[in-house]
Amino acid sequence: MSAQTLARARPAGTATRWSRRAAGAFAFAALIELLSRTGVVPSEYLPPVTEIAGRGMALVFDPAFRGHALTSLLAWAMGLGIAALIAVPLGLLLGSVPIIDAASRSVVEFLRPIPSVALIPLVALMIGTGLQLRVTLVIYASLWPILYNTMYGLRGVDPLAKESLRSYGFGPWSVLLRVSLPSSAPFIMTGFRLATGVALILTVSTEIVAGQGEGIGVFVFFAGIAVPARMTDILAGACWVGLFGVAVNALLVAAERRAFRWHHARLGEPG
Repeated sequence: MSAQTLARARPAGTATRWSRRAAGAFAFAALIELLSRTGVVPSEYLPPVTEIAGRGMALVFDPAFRGHALTSLLAWAMGLGIAALIAVPLGLLLGSVPIIDAASRSVVEFLRPIPSVALIPLVALMIGTGLQLRVTLVIYASLWPILYNTMYGLRGVDPLAKESLRSYGFGPWSVLLRVSLPSSAPFIMTGFRLATGVALILTVSTEIVAGQGEGIGVFVFFAGIAVPARMTDILAGACWVGLFGVAVNALLVAAERRAFRWHHARLGEPG
């Protein structure tokens, strides 16, 4: 095999991957700027990227917007953390005890497809429309990716490793802690990473639909109902949400690859 073929087969390095992503983002921003500046899309509907970026930077120094952002981050973090504390033990239980899994499968399959946003009126009537509404819906939405990835990870545990521990006299609890949980940890981490995005979407969506209190969604909601609508504020707020989601995902991917190098090496993925 030639050196050129080997170079093409070798996975792209981290710097190369990030440079390609940055180039794609820059090209997309340039396209939006061009469409807005040339009038192909009216600027009142799609402001230039330079104006959105300028407004986004100005919002950093706005105490009111920082208050909105902190409120959203609090709801996001609380809901995500509580969801993980519920989903991981529940997933270990359902994945380890087939009888309980079979008995609860119909209930889980019924609840999982229900859109969390559709539960806003019900939850609001039951517990109110404050922070508790957002946290409850984030918990509900974030539960499923972590739960299913935990169960999926347990199904992939090497049965020979579990039988080896049992043959040495280890009980079910020891087998779970020593073999099943470490082996399924990469899948649990993946489920948690997916749940971070779901939680962020639900936090902002709930704030927009509820339209009360504080939060980036509330900021976007009031910018949208203003006359005329403040599209620059709407898009700047949305961009900050997107940037936060990208940053959190990148950090979790880096942590996942660092903590579970053995897992990615087994899959043949670059470290």
